[in-house]
Amino acid sequence: MDFSVLIKALCLVLVIEGIPLFLAPERAREAALQVARMPGRSLRILGLVLMLVGAGLLVVMK
Repeated sequence: MDFSVLIKALCLVLVIEGIPLFLAPERAREAALQVARMPGRSLRILGLVLMLVGAGLLVVMK
């Protein structure tokens, strides 16, 4: 496995995650507070859905 691809992907994640914090810090804070208030079960389901969507997109894009 070429680890440079993994490192590039992680760098891209950091860029994408930083965009809302830079453009709308107050709204990002409100969103984080809403996520903090969610029950654990809902967060797990959301995480699973996001992982499945991401994996599905990777398969489609390959």
